[in-house]
Amino acid sequence: MKHCYTVTGMSCAACSARVEKAVKALDGAKDVSVNLLTGSMTLESDTLTDDEVVKAVTDAGYGAFPKDEGESGQPAPKAQKDARAEEQKRKKHILIWSFVLLAPLMYVSMGHMLGLPIPDALSRHHDPANFALLQFILCLPVALVNFEYYTRGFKALFRLSPNMDSLIATGSTASLAYGVASLFMINARMAEGSFEAAHTLAGDLYFEAAVMILALVDLGKYMEAKSKNRTGDALKRLTELAPQTALRERDGAVEEIPVKQLRQGDILQVKPGARVPADGTVIEGGASMDESMLTGESIPVFRGVGDKVTTATVNTDSFFRMRVDAVGADTSFSRILRMVEEAGASKPPISRLADRIAGIFVPVVMGLALLTAAVWLILGREFSWALTRAVAVLVVSCPCALGLATPVAVMVGTGRGAEKGILIRDGEALENAGKTDTLVADKTGTLTQGMPVVTRILPAGMDRAELLAYAAAAERKSEHPLAKAVTRCAEASGAAVYASEDVEVLPGRGIRAKVNGRTVECGSFKWLSESGVSLPGAEETLSELADRGETPLLVAVDGAFAGFISCADAVKPTSAYAAKALKENSVETVMLTGDNDRTAKAIAGRIGVERVVSGVLPGGKADEIRRLQAEGRRVAMLGDGINDAPALKTADTGIAIGAGTDVAIESADIILLNSDPADAVNAIRLSRAVVKNIKQNLFWAFFYNVLMIPVAAGALSGLGISLSPMLGSAAMSVSSLFVVTNALRLRRFAFLTPPSQAEEAPQELILDIPKEEKNDMTLKIKGMMCMHCVAHVKQALESIPGVQAEVDLQSALAQVTCPAGVSAEQLKEAVAKAGYEVVD
Repeated sequence: MKHCYTVTGMSCAACSARVEKAVKALDGAKDVSVNLLTGSMTLESDTLTDDEVVKAVTDAGYGAFPKDEGESGQPAPKAQKDARAEEQKRKKHILIWSFVLLAPLMYVSMGHMLGLPIPDALSRHHDPANFALLQFILCLPVALVNFEYYTRGFKALFRLSPNMDSLIATGSTASLAYGVASLFMINARMAEGSFEAAHTLAGDLYFEAAVMILALVDLGKYMEAKSKNRTGDALKRLTELAPQTALRERDGAVEEIPVKQLRQGDILQVKPGARVPADGTVIEGGASMDESMLTGESIPVFRGVGDKVTTATVNTDSFFRMRVDAVGADTSFSRILRMVEEAGASKPPISRLADRIAGIFVPVVMGLALLTAAVWLILGREFSWALTRAVAVLVVSCPCALGLATPVAVMVGTGRGAEKGILIRDGEALENAGKTDTLVADKTGTLTQGMPVVTRILPAGMDRAELLAYAAAAERKSEHPLAKAVTRCAEASGAAVYASEDVEVLPGRGIRAKVNGRTVECGSFKWLSESGVSLPGAEETLSELADRGETPLLVAVDGAFAGFISCADAVKPTSAYAAKALKENSVETVMLTGDNDRTAKAIAGRIGVERVVSGVLPGGKADEIRRLQAEGRRVAMLGDGINDAPALKTADTGIAIGAGTDVAIESADIILLNSDPADAVNAIRLSRAVVKNIKQNLFWAFFYNVLMIPVAAGALSGLGISLSPMLGSAAMSVSSLFVVTNALRLRRFAFLTPPSQAEEAPQELILDIPKEEKNDMTLKIKGMMCMHCVAHVKQALESIPGVQAEVDLQSALAQVTCPAGVSAEQLKEAVAKAGYEVVD
């Protein structure tokens, strides 16, 4: 049985490793996985209770509580989201108070360097003891506000699992300890009358450094909490897509009830525009179902009697009745919800390089400090000398540069990405993306536009312009994506505008209408064949179009086949460039789609993608990601739909197209605001540049420590060279400056820009049809008395194909635009039939 928990109090990879280790030690715990980013933990166990797991986490120094599930088996992320929001709010308050309380300390300690006025009684030159005591008093509130760093850091240290909090606590405590020691020595020197020595000691206080570390860390922690606070939004928005009510038939009546009351076997009614409330089977009627949230495909699929329908899919056009087969946690929709949540929880935590180093660095430095003091005492030097050398070792090893190495590079790198519309959720995503060697891309809406366009017109028995005009007239009142593609093409091409009447929509088959007195049928090969239309050679053409990844619409006029209008999902202009650039950067591209194999391979060929996986549903996409990961690959998923959310979460790096759904965006680690596949390449390249920069920063941080620790320990004192804590602090500052300067070089990172000649394949077909010549006429009409008369006259005029009319009652004039072939006599006759007279 799988158990899910929310874990609180974790601050770094060492924390999550500690929690994981503590729970794994329990008898019966299997497959324990702790996710630092989401603050979640999953484990398999048939024997452990929640209380036992929570106690193990609590004993390790953290908090935990079982995750709740909402009604109908759907996860309830609200409590988790509220907890994250509360944590962000708490960190913001700490950050504000830290800097507010730090300001007076900085004024006292640094004000004299800027010539700011300080009372003589509190100045270093006139009264060193008061100067030191005031700084000590002013640093205490900042330290108290951030006391959690000391408690967490030293707890981790005492458990022999030091983390970044341990580094922070050690460095701050070392500076505080030295400052307190200096405070006592200042008073001692003043009691002895050695005011010059006291004055010198007052110049080597490090109270402001001790708490400045805390304030800067607070800033980073707040930004991290702000990013984490959004990770639960995907699950919340996905949950909200499920309908809350259903129309159930019972005892001859129809009642609207909450979805949670549905039971297997219930009979439901689903009206046009409504979402399906449960998984089931159609028992009467049928409709074109928008299953894009499930399959990602933009074209609706007809579901008739005996077909299965899925929770949260949308009925686009017709009424049907269904029998409930699955409810609650057993529905496909709920399984997708669980997949999103569990994929996020099972994602292995990223081991931050600085945390891994900290596990060795902190105890080594503390050991060196103790060894330094012991050696000098054994050699007969006075205690103050030995203590000063030990403190110098700690101060020069203060983790400022080590702590800055990663966040500064991440901040500059993510800022540079944001300038180009590449939003990277956090440092973990930035680090992971650069390791990608395989990019799995969804087809519809990601590599393609996600909207069908007319690509070719193949007439049979009439010219192309006439075929398009008849088809557009029949399809104009339909909401089907292929119908919209046909009408868009007709409008853009300037094809003749015909009026239609008696429009009959046949879900899953096509549409029938009267156009210019002729019967026009547009639909599938099967439907036209069943209607008795002769289709000689059509199957061969259909096969050729399928090989090109196109969907044909067959048109018949008065029972005779008139031709094909073929549509396809247009490839984005930069998809081919992106596939090529990924290959040049040693990343293989895999295209996933719910399309059939022929269509998928045709589109992949145009893009230049060699590997295609077709006919996959949401679970299949996530399974394909896992299969690639099992081969040892680092996988990035590029997608845009709700159906991509599980795969985005399962992948090592999830990359969402910015024009996609909110759920896909919130499930992803990286968002491409420009919806440009080529930006996925730039995200990977930027990641690699930032990680390289971080490694350089860590090298420089340690270079200074390796160089300065022996000097601080007094290894060169025999040559008259020693490093005081003050100089050690200066060296530490130099290393920090070096790290920041190196990170700023990322601001010059160069992005790849697709060539301007990149073209779509296929282009939307704009026919070279000469626009029909139009005439404008003004008619003076007699007999109109009210607005009903106006409507009758307008209707009469526009009954003539191609005529458009605007009628004004007050002036009794009709402004008419009509094709060149329409005469004034035809207009007069139409008005006369309506019961009015044209007098001029």
